[in-house]
Parts: sequence; C-alpha cells; structure tokens
Amino acid sequence: MAQASPILTKNAYAYEELRRRILTGDIEQGSVLSQARLAQEIGVSTTPLREALRRLAAEGMVELKSHSDARVASLTPEEAKNLYVIRENLDPLAAGLAAESRTSADVADIEQALKQLTPLHDAADLAAMTAHREFHRAIYTASHNPLLIGILEGLWDKADRYRQIGLQGQKDSEKDRLRVQEEHTQIADAVISGDPIRAREIMHRHVVGSLGRRAIAVLTKD
Repeated sequence: MAQASPILTKNAYAYEELRRRILTGDIEQGSVLSQARLAQEIGVSTTPLREALRRLAAEGMVELKSHSDARVASLTPEEAKNLYVIRENLDPLAAGLAAESRTSADVADIEQALKQLTPLHDAADLAAMTAHREFHRAIYTASHNPLLIGILEGLWDKADRYRQIGLQGQKDSEKDRLRVQEEHTQIADAVISGDPIRAREIMHRHVVGSLGRRAIAVLTKD
C-alpha cells in the first residue's frame, strides 16, 4: 500500500497521485474507478479520495455518475480540436496583454519559471510537464485579466492529458526540443520587454507547433 507524503495533506496527496496515474496512463481513459480499491492502493480513506475525484471532475479528467461511480473521461479528436482552437486565440491574447501589464513581480516569476524549464523527453516526465505549465501560467497571470486567467486555467487543466497523448504519439526530436526552448525564451523576452505584438506572434507560433495540436492527429488516426 502506498503511503501519503507527510508534506501534503491527504486530500492533496490523493489528488496528486490520481492525477499522476491518469496523466501517465497507469489508469486508462474510460476506466471505471473503484473508490474503495483506489483508497486502499493510495493509502487514504475514501473521504479524501472523493474530494480528489471532485477536483479531477472539475478539471475534466473524471466523470462522476453517482456518489460511488466514477470513470476516467475519454479523450476525443473533437475535444482536442476545440481546445486547440481556443488556445490558438487566447494564449496569444494573454501574452500580448502580459507584455502591456506585467509588473516587476510578474517579471521575476516569468524569469524563475523560465529557469525551471526542462525539455519534455517522454510522457512520464511529469516534472518537466509541470514546469512547462508553470511557465505558461506565469505568462497568462501577468495579463492581470481575471476572466482570461480563469478560462486559461481551466483549459490547461483539461489540455494536460492531450499533451500527454501528443507526446506518446511522437517523441520530440532534438530539433523540436531546441525550437520549443527558443520559443519559450522569446516569449519571455517579448513580455518582459513590453512588446505585445511580438509576444502574440511568438505565442501563436508556439501553440501551432504544440503537443495539443499533435494530439489531434494522434486521436484522428485512432
């Protein structure tokens, strides 16, 4: 039986562990989740497990049918396309606004997030995936537009699984990793220097070459 980390609350631990298992494919899409069995495996009671499932349901990873019935949400090419279309428009918008509205604290957060970035080598590298998410969060948070930030938070929650699918379908080449690294640097530079036009342009190019777009092709083939 797994043991809960002493650093996290039981609710947070159950959430992180379930999310990890879903993202890495340890629990496959469409799987029915036995709350009693999962609670025993993870090493928590059913109360924190239910709270974790509610959080994952809010992020679109899990479907709750009843008090005791839960299922891992399926991934579809239609949803992948919808997510991509929205991100193609909203991420550049947020980057442009960030270039106009960033504060000294935002700049420090963006610079720190950029330093933490590491190339994504495979779908199991959740630390690198998390660092990538934190960089983009630092960018769209700097827009200081609460509605836009809330929308993008929800989109990124849902899109994480599609990025995993994109990476599982085709690993990035060294050329791809260098391109992504350079785009991140250019996005940060444009936002920090206060150039909204360049920030929007580079972010748009970044989204066009993203794992989310690659996931559409992977799921369409299936």
